[in-house]
Amino acid sequence: MLPTYRRDDGTTHPPLLSPGYRSTVLRAPREQFVLLPHSLTEVTGPLLGEGRVRPEDADLTLAPGGEAQGQRIVVHGQVRDAGGRPIPHTLVEVWQSNAAGRYQHRWDQHHAPLDPHFTGVGRCLTDDAGRYRFVTVKPGAYPWGNHPNAWRPAHIHFSLLGRAFTQRLVTQMYFPDDPLFAYDPIFNSVRDERARRRLIARFDLDATVESWALGFRFDIVLAGEDGTPTEEPHDD
Repeated sequence: MLPTYRRDDGTTHPPLLSPGYRSTVLRAPREQFVLLPHSLTEVTGPLLGEGRVRPEDADLTLAPGGEAQGQRIVVHGQVRDAGGRPIPHTLVEVWQSNAAGRYQHRWDQHHAPLDPHFTGVGRCLTDDAGRYRFVTVKPGAYPWGNHPNAWRPAHIHFSLLGRAFTQRLVTQMYFPDDPLFAYDPIFNSVRDERARRRLIARFDLDATVESWALGFRFDIVLAGEDGTPTEEPHDD
């Protein structure tokens, strides 16, 4: 029997126009969508091949010449479909700021130090049980100019890519008990409180490595009643 689940009522995923999130006012579509026929580009996906995604790609703390600075963490979880079935061998990509809250990007001019041993990007493939695991550092909060004294909570961006380029999903993972949640229009653009909570990782002592790294678990559900809120790709 196929699983049944509550249809999204428009409060789980953030709307394209969220006035509190200022840049959506400029980029949200003003006209009805026009459906275009799919070509080969849309219905095919990346040919990852053996060796294209290496085990070391999932460790963001290592770079030639040294290790990243900051609180080392392990972020892991499982990718599942709406029926709770694991999604194996799917590409999971992450990007984030460094421990000081700065991205290695020419447009980021935040007055915080760059880390020469931290690029802030990583990727891995889920295993046969749909599980993924990254080693990284806890990102710092940073100012982002959306409104007076605007700071983004610490977060990690996730991108999941299915069997075709049109099947890309993007979301953000947050950390427990962040005092900036109440002030962040991106986090609060997800209007359903239960859905917002699904964006917050939970501390995982079992994944914590003694004297080395704290563990956090973040499961990603692609659809259904327990679906993880997803968003239009952007750079914030």
